[in-house]
Order: sequence, then C-alpha cells, then structure tokens
Amino acid sequence: MRPRDGRLFVGDGQRQYVVMPFTLGVPAFSLAAQQAVIPLLESARQAAYQAVPEVEVVAASVILYAAAAGAQASRELSIIGFGSLLGIILLMWVTFHSLKPIGLVMLSIGIGCLGALSICWLLFERIHLLTLVFGASLIGGAQDYGTYFLCNRIAPDTSALDSWQLLRRLLPALVLTLVTTVIGYMGLALTPFPGLRQMAVFSALGLIFAWLTVVFWFPILSRNGTLKSARVVNWCAISLERWPLLRLQPSGLWAVGLFIAFVIFGLSRLGVQDDIRLLQNPPKNLIDDQIKLSKLLDAPTPAQFYLVRGATSEIVLQREEMLKDRLDPLIEKQVISGYQALSNWVPSSRAQGARRNLIDQTLLSANGPLAALAAQIGEDGNWVVATRAHLLAASLPLTPGDFLKTPASEPWRHLWLGEMDGGYGSIVALRGLTHENLPLLEQAGTGLDGVQWVDKVGEISSVLGRYRKYMGWVVLLSYFAVYGLLYPRYRSRAWRVLAPTALASLATLALLGVAGQNLQLFHVLALMLLLGVGVDYGIFLQEHLGRRDPVAWLAVGLSALSTLFSFGLLSLSKTPALQAFGLTMLIGTIAVWLIVPCFRDDRSLELGDG
Repeated sequence: MRPRDGRLFVGDGQRQYVVMPFTLGVPAFSLAAQQAVIPLLESARQAAYQAVPEVEVVAASVILYAAAAGAQASRELSIIGFGSLLGIILLMWVTFHSLKPIGLVMLSIGIGCLGALSICWLLFERIHLLTLVFGASLIGGAQDYGTYFLCNRIAPDTSALDSWQLLRRLLPALVLTLVTTVIGYMGLALTPFPGLRQMAVFSALGLIFAWLTVVFWFPILSRNGTLKSARVVNWCAISLERWPLLRLQPSGLWAVGLFIAFVIFGLSRLGVQDDIRLLQNPPKNLIDDQIKLSKLLDAPTPAQFYLVRGATSEIVLQREEMLKDRLDPLIEKQVISGYQALSNWVPSSRAQGARRNLIDQTLLSANGPLAALAAQIGEDGNWVVATRAHLLAASLPLTPGDFLKTPASEPWRHLWLGEMDGGYGSIVALRGLTHENLPLLEQAGTGLDGVQWVDKVGEISSVLGRYRKYMGWVVLLSYFAVYGLLYPRYRSRAWRVLAPTALASLATLALLGVAGQNLQLFHVLALMLLLGVGVDYGIFLQEHLGRRDPVAWLAVGLSALSTLFSFGLLSLSKTPALQAFGLTMLIGTIAVWLIVPCFRDDRSLELGDG
C-alpha cells in the first residue's frame, strides 16, 4: 500500500485500487446505524459505477455482515410469524368452524408475545432480532393451553359444566404443562450466550402470559354451550380407536426390537461437530470481498495470533525474536505467507547491540570500508577514529516507547499491548494461514516461555463443545426432575407421560445420524425444549383415560400441528443454529405425536378434579 496524491493505493498486478477506510461513530450492530450507513455505502457504490462503468468496488466491514444478518432475520421473522399465525387460524377453523375460538387463541398469543416483549425491554438493554425470530416460533406453543381448554369445552362429559368448574378440572394439567415447558425453555438460559438467554426468557415469559390469559379470561369469554363439536372430533375418535397400544405381545416386542435396532444404528453414525464456523452463513459476496481485500492489503487474520508476555519490554522483544526464528521456516514451506511483529521495527536491545558490534567490527574497523573511504578522500586516521566515535555515540538503542511516538508506528501500534498483568505484552500476527495448518502454528510456539497461541475460533468451538456436553447432562437430569413433578399426580402412570418424549428424542438423534448430521449444541438445546413440549402431550392423554375419548387426542393433534408450523418454518431458516434447532424440534415433535398414543392407559382415572 503506497500513498500518492493524498490517497492510498494498492495493486494486485493487474489493477490499481484506491483504499478508502472509514470509521463508524456508532455500534455496527445498531439497527439505526445500519439503516443510516448501508444506504450511503450503496449510493457511493452506484455513483462509482455511473462514473466509471468498469470500476470494481470491494467492501468489507462488520456493519455489512450485521446488516445482512439483520435483513435475513427480518425476512424470517415475517415468514415464521405470519406462517405460524395462518396455520393456527386454519387449524382452529377446521376444528371449530367458528371465529370465536380463533379470536380467543389469538388473544392468548397476542398477550403472550406483548407481555414477553415488554418484560424483556425492562430486563435487557436491547432485543436481538434473532430473539424475535425465535419468539415467532413461540406462537406454536403459546396456543397449546387455549387449545386444550377449548377442546374440553366441546367434550361431551364437560360441555355442560360451568366454565369455572371446567377450569378447576383442567387446572392441574395446565399447571403441569406450563411448568414442564418452562423448564425446557429455562434450560436454554443455562448457556453462556446472551442471545440464547434472551430467547429463553422471552419464550418462557410468553408462555406464562399466554397461560394466565387462558386461566383468567377463557372461562369468562367461552361460556358453556357457545362452542359445538365438529366433524374432526369424530375423525380423532376413529383414529384413536385404531391406534396401537404398547403391550407385551409378539407384535409389540417386534416393534420394540426394530426401534432399538434403528436407534443403535443411527446413534453409531451420529458424529459430533462443534466448529463455530459451521454456524455462520454470511452472503457469498461479502465473503468474496473480505478475502480479496485481505489479499490486497496482505492483512493478518484477527482470529489466530501469538500473545507474547514478559516482565519487561526487552524480554518481550527477545521472546518475539525467538518465535520468529521458528516461523521463518514455515514461511519457506508456505505454511504462512508472513507475520507482523513489533520486533520487525524495534529489535530487542540485545539484537541491536549485536548488530551495532557487527557494524563496528566490519564497516568501522581499521581495515574496513570507512578506512577505505578516508583514503579515497584524503583523510587521515584521526578522521576515521572521530567518525567512528561519532557514529557509535549517535546509535542509541531504540525502545518500543520511542518508536510508538513516531508517525511511522501508526500501522503497527495494535501489535504492542504495553503494560498488562504486572508485565508487558505484544501480539505477533500471521498472514496467509489456513485452517489445516493451525496445528503446526500451535506447535511452533510450544516450549517458548511467555508465548501463548491464541485461536479465538478454536476457543469458541471448545466452549460450544463443553456446553454441548454440559447441556446433555442437564437434559438427562431434567427428565428426573420432570418425573418428580409428575409422580404425585400420576403415580404408577408417570412413566407413560415421560417415556414417549424420551423415545422420540432417541429417534430424533438416530435419524440425524442416518441423515449424516453432526451433533452440536443447538441440537441438544432443542432436545431440552422437546422435553417440555412432548410431556404436554403425555399429560393431555393421561388426563383423559380411555380409548374412546377423542378430546385429549384432538388437543394433542392441534398442539403438535401448531408446533410443526412454527418449528417446521424455523428449520427452513438460513441461520444454521436456528435451522438445527428447528429441524430437531420438527423431527422430535412428529415422533412424540406418533408415539404418545401408544402409551395411553385404558384404566379409569382415579383422580379428583383438584
């Protein structure tokens, strides 16, 4: 990069580029900043094309990535939100053939979303767009409580009950479904990622507000006799009557054996991948521009570097020089194309002294070039001695502090960290490295005192891996916690509530393995949420024992379909993390829906209304 006519120029051998850096005065992730800056950059780009049609504009900035992610999130928010709402409206109409249930469900969803949004505004400084995208999937879960109430409103054995009497009968199940689902969402809050915590809080609050709406408003707004049974109820009765029950019979044992074989086969093929780069999906044009600009500027990567520490600045510079001795062979082998270190410009005092002595012993010696020059210009030996003394006296050691005060140091000031942790520190940045060569670069710094290899991408990936394992244990322990909540009400039948979700989770993991997917944190987080969603279905069926009662099966079907509308659309997200989450929920919800009626119990319910 060379200055010319007040501008910075850089070339690639074929073209010349003008470098035009700009500094943002506002955070790059601010929507207001993106709305102000992106149109300006685009208008500047168009102006350049109009002035010189063959011009090439290469741009790279954090705000470009942030704006692209924000635009994608906005599109997905609209698709998922409106798609979920439309699906739920259609389900309500097909089921009840009335606008009133639609209005009631929309009321619970609306209050749930507005309540969650309001509280989150108070708890957090700002709300991330991905929170709203994820919250849009909340629509599918927030209507479960209203659906369960409305389905029981049209049930033959409860249609004559007063609404408050009906609520008292349903309240134990409603409380359990809320608690188990909130447990699932709160599992997300145990992660170290602020965005996931915000999503968890938003979702849990939305469910609580929707639940409160059902409990306090639905009995008032849906009196007995105002809703009528629809034809779909008869279909549910027929399907439930024909649905197989899990029994210790040859057919049941064969089904269990095949299921176990499938799970073992799928889990054996399930890999693990925690690389954070797989969770990123920026537009290709931004990546291409970033790569090209990095090559033009020969810029080092900001994600991997060496951190050099020492008690004094001199020790830091000496340790940099020892590190560079190991990096130079890697440049010859084309493992890297180069490095940036302050010691390139400010050698250690030891190195400066050695070079000073070398100059003294060669250039300034009695038989060296200085003496030859004196002979050519007719000077005597005294001139040689005086000149040598003057040159040596003027060659004072250069320190990092002196160099950093000069304008020439501006491009390299970021390499010197100065005083830190009772000593000094610096960075040795690398150029031209590839992911495959990272182990070689890590090994290059091994054994050098005060030299630490820093791989930000690798560190984040390691964190994801640790939390994947941690959340796996949380999911397992949550099953025991949920079982403890279920046992006081269902006693010996508590396992029938929980088993379908556990089996569906295993089937989901097996299917991911068969499909060639690698397990990551967001798959495990989805299994945590699936626990809350799936247990709801088990509760609905266990509250209505008997094969001929279609109301609970209708409620399960409506809840499952609405969840599929939400998380099915989430699985189409271009954000890899949300896509993995949505895909897991999509498969798991279908599996629970299919498995849960197999665990229903024909015995009469011996529970009170409380």
